[in-house]
Amino acid sequence: MADLQRTESGSLKGLLEALLLVSDDSVPAATLAQAAGVEPGEASRALTELAAEYAEANRGFQLREVAGGWRLFTHPAYHDQVADYVLSWDTRRLSQAALETLAVVAYHQPVTREGVRAIRGVNSDGVIASLREKGLVREVGRDRDHGGAQLWGTTRLFLEHFGLRSLRELPPLEDFAPDEESKRFIRERLSGRSISSTLEEAAEDMDDERELLDDYEDSAESEAPEPMADPAPGADAPSESETSER
Repeated sequence: MADLQRTESGSLKGLLEALLLVSDDSVPAATLAQAAGVEPGEASRALTELAAEYAEANRGFQLREVAGGWRLFTHPAYHDQVADYVLSWDTRRLSQAALETLAVVAYHQPVTREGVRAIRGVNSDGVIASLREKGLVREVGRDRDHGGAQLWGTTRLFLEHFGLRSLRELPPLEDFAPDEESKRFIRERLSGRSISSTLEEAAEDMDDERELLDDYEDSAESEAPEPMADPAPGADAPSESETSER
């Protein structure tokens, strides 16, 4: 088996590898070239060479050009084992940062990375990438009002792991925190609100709607027309012909 060529410190190939490792989606060569400060053609050649080196060495990962860009993938020969490994992860052992981020995404989705950062107060890009690898969050669209930023939401796997039929059954995620300190952090990071408050507010909204409906029905009854009073004494009674026409 051939060995991978040694990548010198500060080399273009090493930089491209680093950029690809932190990218969630396929990245065009032109974008990588701009980030690396080189010409697109030079970046394309380096990427092609890297892909060939990985393939020749039969590594557990591959570099492929897909959807107009380059992206790292696990080797197809190990897909079954990788899938079993990912699905076996115990979500109850998520770190404090992962729990906070997952709570924000679950209760504020669809939400951008910047939206998560604004709530947590720290950069959450790495945590979101980890949650995506675990299959718990996914990209659900783009925010046109904020430069096409990715919008994140939870997945079907998230529902399965937490035993939910739908997002309407979301439990307080602080129940999955490993200790009381983590629970406190989750409450504080979510703008001082208990993460169960969303469901409580939804129930309150339903109660308010019922009250408004009851008030409307009472108002309708009070405004109903009163029965017609008997004609005043001396008033002309309708003739038989008028009665029949009515």
